[in-house]
Amino acid sequence: MTILKFSTAACALVVALSSLPASAGSNRVQIDQWGRDNSGAIAQTGRHQRVSITQSGRGNLSLNTQDGARNRVVVGQSGRHNVADTLQSGRRSIVGIAQMGRDNDATVTQSGHRNAVGVIQAGRGNTSSTTQHGSGNVVVVIQD
Repeated sequence: MTILKFSTAACALVVALSSLPASAGSNRVQIDQWGRDNSGAIAQTGRHQRVSITQSGRGNLSLNTQDGARNRVVVGQSGRHNVADTLQSGRRSIVGIAQMGRDNDATVTQSGHRNAVGVIQAGRGNTSSTTQHGSGNVVVVIQD
């Protein structure tokens, strides 16, 4: 059952990352929230940056900072009191964070080019911190 849950979450994360809309010349933010006391904050400088946040539940927080060009962030939070914090500088890097449950915390820092991070947190009280420098780095974190 756990493998199926992670496989489904991983597939959803891949679909979300690949379906971000493309638009020439501007930065883009999409935030969808259901529930109570959910928060999202985005700071973007540079060009062609994309952030998509979907939150359901209560007290979830997503903080996203992008500087550079063509960076992507997708955050999906379901449950309570989950925190996703991303910082991207450079070009063409991507972050996907899926949090299901409560009290999960994921922090991702990327500098450089063409780096990728995928974080899936299910259950309760998981903490993940990823830092990437340079180019072409890939990290996948799965916590239950």
